[in-house]
Amino acid sequence: MRLVWTVMFALASSAAFAASPEDDYIAARDKAIADIAAMESTNAPVETLDAANEKARADLEKRLSALLGPFTVKDFPAAGTINIESLSSSDVGFGMLDGLRHGTEDGPSIVASTRGLVERWLQSRAAETDADLKLPTSFDAALKLDAFYTQAIGSDAAFTSTLDFALKKPDGADMTIARLGGWAQDIGPNADQEVVVTVVKGNSILIAEAPATPPVPKIAACDAAWTAADAAAQKLAKQATDDSDENTSDAANAAWTKGDNDFRACMGKSLPDTPAYPALLAQAQALADHMAAN
Repeated sequence: MRLVWTVMFALASSAAFAASPEDDYIAARDKAIADIAAMESTNAPVETLDAANEKARADLEKRLSALLGPFTVKDFPAAGTINIESLSSSDVGFGMLDGLRHGTEDGPSIVASTRGLVERWLQSRAAETDADLKLPTSFDAALKLDAFYTQAIGSDAAFTSTLDFALKKPDGADMTIARLGGWAQDIGPNADQEVVVTVVKGNSILIAEAPATPPVPKIAACDAAWTAADAAAQKLAKQATDDSDENTSDAANAAWTKGDNDFRACMGKSLPDTPAYPALLAQAQALADHMAAN
């Protein structure tokens, strides 16, 4: 009898400590990153590094596909590609959110992940020493920050929001966040606005981005406010260059930042009163509804 209980305890213990699919994926990802870093330290040829990177990403893509299961969101392809663009810390696209991207690079796409993978990713971001890269470990808090979308699903540009949509939470969804904003490498008006919608449903996390349809209209008052702020900042920047004055240079950057913030606040306040807004809201709601049905 003692032998039976011993065997049963051993089996139960091994099951309790068995690695989960997420654990296996993270271990494989971290090993691939370490292997590529070791190759870089020995000055391996670029072609060798690229081949190793693509092979490892393909393996991780298969693991993610098995981990995430079927993807069936209307108007999006069932097959996805790994969201992480590189496993080399020296490349743009390193450290993006673990998940699969369904869609095209320039068109609508959805990044599928899990609550567990997102929480692990946030823990790594919370440990960042660079204030611009640091994110909270709180899942709910992070999803409301521009920096989350910059780092999770962008690679070479920063996301800035214009406004948040008030959506009706779809049946079955635990959380829905919808935003209008854009990715850019500079501040100021950005005509390339995207509708970005996140749906949390159980362990599933889906983040959609799609070009705003119709395009976001220009608002004269907001454009005028930006033009005035830009002119004032340009004047300070010229003065800083002429005088080699670091304080004036800082003042110019602060003026640009304030002008950008004021411009987006103006757009966020004014857009709901434009004829385009109902269609933009409907676009965000449709994305949320389709993702919740997955």
